[in-house]
Amino acid sequence: MKVLIFICLIFSNSVLCQVNHQLWTQILSTHVSQDGRVNYDAIKKNPQALNAYIQSLQKNIPEESWNKNEKLAYWINAYNALTIDLILRHYPLNSIKDIKKPWDQTLWKFGDDWISLNDIEHKVLRKMEEPRIHFAIVCASMSCPKLQNAAFTAKNLEQQLDEATLEFLNDTSKNKISKEFLEISKIFRWFSKDFNNAGGVIDFIRKYSKIDVSAKAKINYLDYNWDLND
Repeated sequence: MKVLIFICLIFSNSVLCQVNHQLWTQILSTHVSQDGRVNYDAIKKNPQALNAYIQSLQKNIPEESWNKNEKLAYWINAYNALTIDLILRHYPLNSIKDIKKPWDQTLWKFGDDWISLNDIEHKVLRKMEEPRIHFAIVCASMSCPKLQNAAFTAKNLEQQLDEATLEFLNDTSKNKISKEFLEISKIFRWFSKDFNNAGGVIDFIRKYSKIDVSAKAKINYLDYNWDLND
């Protein structure tokens, strides 16, 4: 089946070509379960679609003319696709931490630069001051937010980020929230600066939790499970 990789939008006399994330959605909907488990074995046996999607990303790097949501959707999807690619290069394995310095490996060329997952997260996504990215990008581990089985898109990004955040916060296997006491993911500690810039961890949680959390709630951080999300 042929799949369109690019969408070209004509503005006056210029043509802007951007990535069509439809192919990524097809990969995710086929190989990722509703609870975020990834069938790495199946993707490894037929990697053509993933390789094609990564190549489309490499050929269409965001430009200054792209708006914030277009850039966010691009780099969130890129992070998740490249994480799967990293796992497949070493699969089978029990954890992403079985790979030496997994987030620092510069395995993918975008333009003139070879980039790593850390480059995408810390030099691009976090600088865009959107704390909800931490519930959209997935490090292939059980304590991570679940990998969504559809691509993020600029058009639906606000809704998708809200849904991913709500789902993660209210998942009792990853966060245990009560009015006066929070046992929460270490994501909130590792990236506390991002949440402080958004009003603080507790205010952020109060916005998305189904429970009426006290502004003076005590916080404890849960152990992180790095087992592979397969």
